[in-house]
Amino acid sequence: MKITRLESLFVKPRWHFLKVHTDEGIVGLGEPIVEGRARTVAAAVHDLESYLIGQDPRQIERHWQTMYRGTFYRGGPILLSAISGVEQAMWDILGQSLGVPVYQLLGGAVRDRIRVYAHCGGDSPEEAAQSARDQVALGFTALKTAIDAPVRIIDTRAYVERQVERIEAMRAAIPDTVDLAVDFHGRVSPAMAIRLAQRLEGCDLLFIEEPVLPENVDALVAVARSTTIPIATGERLYTRWGFREVLEKQAARVLQPDLCHAGGIGEVRKIAAMAEVYYAAIAPHNPLGPISLAAALHVDACIPNFLCQEQVSLGEGYLTRPFVLQDGYIALPTAPGLGIQLDDAAVAAQLYDGSWETPRLVHPDDGSFADW
Repeated sequence: MKITRLESLFVKPRWHFLKVHTDEGIVGLGEPIVEGRARTVAAAVHDLESYLIGQDPRQIERHWQTMYRGTFYRGGPILLSAISGVEQAMWDILGQSLGVPVYQLLGGAVRDRIRVYAHCGGDSPEEAAQSARDQVALGFTALKTAIDAPVRIIDTRAYVERQVERIEAMRAAIPDTVDLAVDFHGRVSPAMAIRLAQRLEGCDLLFIEEPVLPENVDALVAVARSTTIPIATGERLYTRWGFREVLEKQAARVLQPDLCHAGGIGEVRKIAAMAEVYYAAIAPHNPLGPISLAAALHVDACIPNFLCQEQVSLGEGYLTRPFVLQDGYIALPTAPGLGIQLDDAAVAAQLYDGSWETPRLVHPDDGSFADW
């Protein structure tokens, strides 16, 4: 079997789908994307064509090593996202060629279904509480919200009280059997992260996500040691090497590798194995499309330290058979490969030019740039 063509599709709202075609008619799906840089990642994917065309896509580890190590400069979001999408598609092809789901090739499933969580929020405590109740009514048993932006390096008491009131209202609105996590979005300084975490202790949160940026692991350690709330991070880390220091310094108890950024299915499986040694949980990051979700589900199925799976799309309007939520869980895929098929006509109706701008915020009092 040989790769014959790589096909990129820019799909609304901000996604990049990849089809890897073969001479035997099997087509593998992947989702190589950096939010706001879809066209840049697509260019990186097609830079790999000179190597990939004519190769047997089933030799996944060989190709991963060559794509990653084959240039002098390694890593980074663009190259790793390109590799991730190609690698997902190769696993899809391998599974289809053998007639088995990808997780069977990773050692088999250790669970019968995959717990997923939904996003919720609102500008006021009342709106936020109702949003949480709405998601619970849909069947979700785990939710995530985010703190408001912008936030200053040292912000006011009013800002802190506004966040606490809203999150406490959400926690009070849902049953104790439903988990609530809070995303700080890397927009908070260590000082403010510690202050907010201390005020949120009583909410018994599932985790606080990205309380600070992962660039300074010692800062993350300082936050982790200040609170009993589990700390989560990882969406902006790439490969097992990117997670090494976080694990060694026990800076986070929940790792969130993104299968579209961190290196793909096999690499996230290796990151999960590393995390297992440190008793850390895995909750893959996924604010992207249904191919990304499908890839994550196969890793979730076979790792013992899985916690919960982020999702924003079950594939309605993109897949011929969207995923089905039941009691907060998605059943294991049973079809070969990733177990999904694109609805080509529906996807064609969602195509666009790939241009999506990351929101740019400023502090209203002085006009200085603020992290999103």
